[in-house]
Amino acid sequence: MPEFREFERTSTTVINAYLAPVMSGYLGETQRWAQEMPHATGRRTATEIRVRVMQSNGGIISAKAASREPVRTILSGPAGGVIGAQYAARLSGFENVITFDMGGTSTDVALAGGGLGTTNESTVAGLPVAVPMLEIHTVGAGGGSIARFDRGGALRVGPESAGADPGPICYGRGEKPTVTDAHAVLGHFGDRGLLGGEFPLDIQRARRLMEKQRGAFRSIEEFASGILEVANAVMEKAIRVISIERGHDPRDYVLVAFGGAGGLHACDLASSLEMRGVLLPRFPGALSALGILRADVVKDVSRTVLLRVESARDSRDRLRRLFRPLEQEGIRSLHKEGFRDSEIGMERWLDLRYVGQAYELSVAAAGDFVAAFHATHERRYGYADRARAVEMVNVRCRVTGRTEKPALPRVARAAQPERPTGRGEIRCLFAGRARGAKWIERDGLHAGHRFAGPAVITEYSATTLVPPGWTARVDAYGQIFLSPAARRRTGAR
Repeated sequence: MPEFREFERTSTTVINAYLAPVMSGYLGETQRWAQEMPHATGRRTATEIRVRVMQSNGGIISAKAASREPVRTILSGPAGGVIGAQYAARLSGFENVITFDMGGTSTDVALAGGGLGTTNESTVAGLPVAVPMLEIHTVGAGGGSIARFDRGGALRVGPESAGADPGPICYGRGEKPTVTDAHAVLGHFGDRGLLGGEFPLDIQRARRLMEKQRGAFRSIEEFASGILEVANAVMEKAIRVISIERGHDPRDYVLVAFGGAGGLHACDLASSLEMRGVLLPRFPGALSALGILRADVVKDVSRTVLLRVESARDSRDRLRRLFRPLEQEGIRSLHKEGFRDSEIGMERWLDLRYVGQAYELSVAAAGDFVAAFHATHERRYGYADRARAVEMVNVRCRVTGRTEKPALPRVARAAQPERPTGRGEIRCLFAGRARGAKWIERDGLHAGHRFAGPAVITEYSATTLVPPGWTARVDAYGQIFLSPAARRRTGAR
């Protein structure tokens, strides 16, 4: 990694060396299996079967490259979710979105405002990893997060998780209350189980064991509501980190909720942050897989230069000389992947800082990039010193090989938009009040359908809560946009 900062550089290299033997063996076996598959099935193919692997930067690379540099794949699963969420948002006409991926053990959030932000200052398991990654913030709050009381009697949720084994209490083996158990006892799953009813839940067992562990709460329902409030507070803080703390107003954004549990909490979080609404993509439990299938092949190349910048105009010739070897290295790599020049794209970035600063900000190496740096610094830190000298620290080149991408098809239009197909009502609690909620199966929704909460939307890979005061509409691609009723707020947009 030809960049300065020796500790980060060494840490990244050591982690890569630690991962390489395991990853190279696994990926080598996978590649061999892929090459032998046509012969084993008796089928012939005119093209070589290539195995590619997702990277943390939102692009894919060959299995051979991933075997050599596995450190680039550390947060690849969440990165696929961000790519999928951005695609889903653009289908529905939204550019400014915050992605919200809530699974069983953790929640991943990221901000996408027309593009995807990357960082080279990530920390994994307490160690710096200085390769480009999408700016994803992760917290230990998921469906399996365990609720407990600390020594002072305060309710805590996570980061410990019940995992898949033993799992939540309502799964039949766990004995510690989790976020999933809280939803179960509040009636948010009805009595029909998960996975389209294929996975039954033992709600009575959850009530029985939660009764013994509710502490000073007056009832199981109050205990369960408290668990959800604490989990929401943890996830709201994560969203604030990637938005407000970096100069972005969440009121300008739509929350894209996915993962198995994302839809259960999305409306509460969007309401707390006064966001524009919530988008529920198709196949929320598999959106990360869709994102990986739509990813381009990406090669990131960088060098440390440490040069004073007088102005963007005076630096153009110097930048051409600095970027040329990086571009050539990236293009050679993609030629080996089988891409033609017409299929290759290029992005040039600069890491800039004020002279004397210890950390830098990345801006595109186009136009007046010095002015762009001042504006970025002001948004991030609240001030800019346009009279101060600027230093160019790193030059970065992202070379992209454009791939063929699967697309989501449009869905049939609803014959009666105001009457979506439902399966009656269930009784469940919203904000401590028992309400009758529509039980709606997503497979029965079509473009144009509209309905108001309270409602529970069920599908194979996820469950979504539509609280009272929220409305839902289905777009042409079967995606659901949830929006709150108009409310007067100071500064509302």
